Amino acid sequence: MAKCELCGKGPQFGQNVSFSQKKTKRQFKPNIQRTTIFEGGRKTRKYVCTRCLKTMSKVS
Repeated sequence: MAKCELCGKGPQFGQNVSFSQKKTKRQFKPNIQRTTIFEGGRKTRKYVCTRCLKTMSKVS
């Protein structure tokens, strides 16, 4: 399962709703990217959501 290693964001569940209002289950998956991050002076590869990536680029 896709999960952000920084914030822990994972898939959320909801429903597709058709024109006739028939409801079927679906998943909203987070946009997970594999990136290299400097942590404690070391390069580490992590799976991070794009929201965390954007926040990290704003901070640094």
